[in-house]
Amino acid sequence: AAAQACREHGFEPLVRKAGGRAAAYHEGTLVVDHVMPHADAIAGSKDRFSFFGELLAQALRTVGVQAAVGEIPGEYCPGEFSVYGTDPADAARRIKLIGTAQRVVSGGWLFSSVIVVENSAPIRSVLTDSYAALGLDWDPATAGAANDLVPGLTVQDVQDAVIAAYAGHASLRHADFGSYAGVDTREP
Repeated sequence: AAAQACREHGFEPLVRKAGGRAAAYHEGTLVVDHVMPHADAIAGSKDRFSFFGELLAQALRTVGVQAAVGEIPGEYCPGEFSVYGTDPADAARRIKLIGTAQRVVSGGWLFSSVIVVENSAPIRSVLTDSYAALGLDWDPATAGAANDLVPGLTVQDVQDAVIAAYAGHASLRHADFGSYAGVDTREP
């Protein structure tokens, strides 16, 4: 029933490798997957949640979002290290902007984040119907997008802010993804 609810809203249901409850992605979201080899990947799991949550909250703050880390009561896919934004016109209104999840395997870890930047209405709608089908309670008012709080904010703005935040902690090398995958993605 939940899968059908997703399809009725134009979303294709998939199982995320990082785990968690139902979340929705579309062209107005930015997914950041950080993969690292690590001999003892279980060690530091909670520290990674804290570090990446704060790193991403800081990235949002640089583009004008009043962002912080923590669970909002009633949020979808609840998590201690969700990133939320506070409405500048109503400090009591907080909306979830980033969900974080982590998968640990022998020899490494994946830390995955989805940042909802634009077009929150379809995300709220699909989550409302899919959570109802799953019998899960949540408060739809907690779902939103960064540009609900900072009108005009784009995925590109947030992508640039995230890259700048990462650059403060690591040496970055820009390349086309296809070059890593052995695929020529250049325009003909």
